Amino acid sequence: MGSEMVMVDGVPFPPEITAAKSLALLGHGITDIEIHFLQIKYNAIGIYMEKNIIEHLGNWKGKKGAELAEDDLFFEALVAAPVDKFFRIMVIKEIKGSQYGVQLESAVRDRLAAIDKYEEEEEEALEKVSTFFQSKYFKKDSVITFNFSASSRAVEISFATEGKEETKINVENENVVEMIEKWYLGGSRAVSPTTVKSLADNLGAMLSQ
Repeated sequence: MGSEMVMVDGVPFPPEITAAKSLALLGHGITDIEIHFLQIKYNAIGIYMEKNIIEHLGNWKGKKGAELAEDDLFFEALVAAPVDKFFRIMVIKEIKGSQYGVQLESAVRDRLAAIDKYEEEEEEALEKVSTFFQSKYFKKDSVITFNFSASSRAVEISFATEGKEETKINVENENVVEMIEKWYLGGSRAVSPTTVKSLADNLGAMLSQ
């Protein structure tokens, strides 16, 4: 890969980043809603992973991106794959951090409740995430990152905005961590269909080599 930025709806993303390891941009997209035929874009999303992720996706070798995008089992395998992953979320439209926090919290809580895994420990971990975003203001070009470590099964969440120091929290509850990951990587139930399609197309191309 060259070092040229990848533009996602006018927002630049580096093609590779170095967290604990070197990770490649394997999918990108946006979150948006349509109100009265007007598209409102909230965030641009970059999904980074170790390239050896495809070693864990052998069952889907030769499948086209269009097929993979519809296959929730493929995305289950993507979430379960023991590789480092890094999500970079760039704010396009200003909102209060609490709005983002509430969306994330309710999505994670609903997913956990549906499989009977929402206990006191999960509630505490999720409250920590919600509180982290509560006091933030998402100005345009603010950056939220989720750094998922394969070795610890934890996620480090960070927030950076112009003129303020970056702030971070660690979440170690495995059930909550998994569902945060699934909020962006959950196939048909993910928050950004454009990101799901992009991941499916790019991973499909890698799997066909």
